Amino acid sequence: MKYDVTPATGKLGILIPGLGAVATTFIAGVEAIKKGIAQPIGSLTQMGNIRLGKRTEDRYPKIKEFVPLADLNDIAFGGWDIYEDNVYEAALNAKVLDLPLLQSIKTELEVIKPMKAVFDQSYVSNLAGTNVKTAATKYDLALQVIADIENFKKENDCNRVVMVWCGSTEKYIEETDIHSSIEKFEAALKNNESLIAPSMIYAYAAIKTGVPFANGAPNLTCDIPALLELAKQTNTPIGGKDFKTGQTLMKTILAPGLHARALGVRGWFSTNILGNRDGYVLDHPDNFRTKEVSKLSVLDEIFRPELNPELYGELYHKVRINYYPPHGDNKESWDNIDIFGWLGYSMQIKINFLCRDSILAAPIVLDLALFMDLAKRSQMSGIQEWLSFYFKSPQTLPGLKPEHDIFKQLIKMQNTLRHIMGEDLITHLGLDYYQDLVEAM
Repeated sequence: MKYDVTPATGKLGILIPGLGAVATTFIAGVEAIKKGIAQPIGSLTQMGNIRLGKRTEDRYPKIKEFVPLADLNDIAFGGWDIYEDNVYEAALNAKVLDLPLLQSIKTELEVIKPMKAVFDQSYVSNLAGTNVKTAATKYDLALQVIADIENFKKENDCNRVVMVWCGSTEKYIEETDIHSSIEKFEAALKNNESLIAPSMIYAYAAIKTGVPFANGAPNLTCDIPALLELAKQTNTPIGGKDFKTGQTLMKTILAPGLHARALGVRGWFSTNILGNRDGYVLDHPDNFRTKEVSKLSVLDEIFRPELNPELYGELYHKVRINYYPPHGDNKESWDNIDIFGWLGYSMQIKINFLCRDSILAAPIVLDLALFMDLAKRSQMSGIQEWLSFYFKSPQTLPGLKPEHDIFKQLIKMQNTLRHIMGEDLITHLGLDYYQDLVEAM
């Protein structure tokens, strides 16, 4: 069965809360790609291929040729930030991209100016916003964001809009009764409840108006029953959380390989240094706690120590993040992995990954925006678990364990695209090739 997918006609607006290093690197990158002065490296929607049918059919189209995605030339950018810098100025401050590249797209970037942001310093203690909304209640703030969405859509002549959170990691909070239903959540908004974070206000505004929402930070945000209920009511796709970029990307590549070979792991020590705004925010223990929970969950879900206690029952996993201004956006991570093999003999793996955080995150923002728009046009709503490939801590329905193995995530994503377009799913069993050969003999 092929989905009845609405064509990607007209313009797609991509709205971003948090026009910092990741968002400006993403926007600048798309503008550079549109001018033909750069390539969309790392973006599956632009450069990835997908196999269709049997291997003998040799059908490997680009994903963007297979599914009807919005064209990069039909995208309008906007967003909110707690600072007044336009996207060109913010990109200069982020120091991710080279000056000649930024100057070549200066005109396109300067016109993108941030709307006033929803901000609560109790959620990001190390930042102080100057471009901030004011209102009597958090519900009124949500109404302001809804108005921003509608005005942006009208002013930019957009047919459709998606929202991708690229803001800072908020302090750690857990789900409470006010998050249990949309009725209680809306009452809590009107009562200015302290456990409604700024990111939740953006998510509520988006979902309330049917705008797909993807959460690129480890914040609780839309991972609560209230907003899942609202997403079902408004037929809105949602997904999160926390872009899978540096160290965790490496974990979800390496850990499945160790698990596949039934090799044991005694310890996995991970430490990071970075000096961008994200690093500064995470220098506060309340914000680090949110990130730590997201990063720590990955190995447990891949190794499943309760199923393999002999191999992983004693696994000691430690994560550290340290703010180090000289590195800027160039994150450096070290991993020491103590493994053991046949007869219990010990071995070690050492990884030193000198990555660029925003360079790895930018194509994720693009893919999520385009795929969330596809989901909306395919009448898919609620949690888009097939996009787990892009997240450190994938959102799932209550009671479902997330899949962290990046290779299984990729298979799930590709099969979902095949399913949408009415193509046969691929199991990689392959026995039919050999059965056909036997029958022909």
